[in-house]
Amino acid sequence: MEGTPLRPIVSAIVAPTYNLARYLAGILSPYVGGCEHHIKNSAEFVGTLEELRTDENDLLVSLDVVSLFTRVPLQDTLKLLADKFDHRTVKLFLRTLTSTYFQYRGEFYEQADGVAMGSPLSPVIANFFMEHLEEKALNSAPLRPKVFFRYVDDTFLIWPHGRESLDAFLNHMNGQHPNISFTMKVEENRRLPFLDILVHRRLDGTLGHSVYRKATHTDLYLH
Repeated sequence: MEGTPLRPIVSAIVAPTYNLARYLAGILSPYVGGCEHHIKNSAEFVGTLEELRTDENDLLVSLDVVSLFTRVPLQDTLKLLADKFDHRTVKLFLRTLTSTYFQYRGEFYEQADGVAMGSPLSPVIANFFMEHLEEKALNSAPLRPKVFFRYVDDTFLIWPHGRESLDAFLNHMNGQHPNISFTMKVEENRRLPFLDILVHRRLDGTLGHSVYRKATHTDLYLH
């Protein structure tokens, strides 16, 4: 249906490259998550909040990458992998990342770009590329945020330069790669949702938090 984006999620457990994808994810993992901007999970983020202080003019802001997994540029990512691994290993990454097929209603489809949602390699590859992109973006930004933390495709930052300059920073982030586009949310009433956390600014400059649930959350879970 037009205007309703779909993301096929295919179980890759029985795929020919599944075990290879697991192996490659293992050897790539040591190169991911070591930067100062990486957030491992919500619990780690909550611990980080306790150490932060804001000034009255600061703004809480979140950035979200539009459809990150399906937009990871494979050729550019393979060039980055070539800086870390030998030629034969990079060929294994190439084979795994470009062998995504599935069948639907008798027709076979091949994923032309991006990484497959369902492969154990995909989250590591997405993080690997995003760490490179954010490092390049922050190092070249005319104005930098006070803090910048990212969990896969969601980024939390504190912006100290006023609302007028924030759109220019968003444009700067969106200009880093034609495949990668960010949307932005700014705090309302000193509150900002990030992941499953509602962050709020106290009057003394410290940051508090509570559980956040989207309006579509039903509280229904599998047994």
